[in-house]
Amino acid sequence: MKNAAKEKILIVDDETAIADLMEVYLKNEGYDVLKFYDGKSAIKCIDNETDIDLALLDVMLPDMDGFSICLHIREKHFYPVIMLTAKVEDMDKITGLTLGADDYITKPFNPLEVVARVKTQLRRYRRYNDAGAAGSVDAANTDPDELDIRNLHISKASHKCLLNGRELTLTPMEFSILWYLCQHRGKVVSSEELFEAVWGEKYMDNNNTVMAHIARLREKMGEPARKPKFIKTVWGGGLYN
Repeated sequence: MKNAAKEKILIVDDETAIADLMEVYLKNEGYDVLKFYDGKSAIKCIDNETDIDLALLDVMLPDMDGFSICLHIREKHFYPVIMLTAKVEDMDKITGLTLGADDYITKPFNPLEVVARVKTQLRRYRRYNDAGAAGSVDAANTDPDELDIRNLHISKASHKCLLNGRELTLTPMEFSILWYLCQHRGKVVSSEELFEAVWGEKYMDNNNTVMAHIARLREKMGEPARKPKFIKTVWGGGLYN
C-alpha cells in the first residue's frame, strides 16, 4: 500500500548496490528518496532540506562515519535515524544509539526488513508530531495522558516533558520509553517488556538497545550514574521508576 503523503527518506551508503536497492524498495512503497554515497554530500542535504522524515545511515563511509552524521542531525532535528552497520560488535550498535539513533540494522539484511523498520519508525514519528501539533490539552492532574512524578511532568497529549520546570528535549523514541516507564511506575519493567512495548518487535537475547537509550535518557535528565532518582536498574530484574 502506498503512502498518501509522500514522506522523504534520506539514504547514505557508499555501497552503491545496497543504496540503489534500498531506493527501489522504498520508492515502491511510495516514499521519496534522497540518496548519497558519501557523508559530506549528505551533510549539505541535511542542512538544506527541511522536510526529511527519516534517515538511513551507513556507519562506515569513505569521508566520515555515520555517527558524525547522526550527531549533526540531532543538533537540530528529531526525525528517526536508523544506522546500517556491517559490524556485529555490540559497541558499534551502542555508540549509534547513545548518539541519538533510534534503531540499527546489521548487514547483510533483507530489504523488506528495512522497509518494515522504516514504517515502524515513521508511525511513531507521525504520532509524536500529531500530538505536538495538537498542543497541550487542558486537563486536570487526574488525566491519564498527563503524569506528575517527583517534579517530573510528562504529557502524552503534547509530547512534552518537564523536569524541575525545565523542558527536556527528547526524541520520539526517548519519549516513548520514558512514558512507558512512568505509566508503570512502582513496577519493575524488564528490558524485554520495554523493548516489545516500545519497539513493537520480538526481543532478542543480548539486545543492548534498551540500555543504550536508557543511558541517553539519564544523561538528558541529569541523573547520577550511581544513584539515579527516576530510572533505577534492578539487578537481574529490569528497570524501576
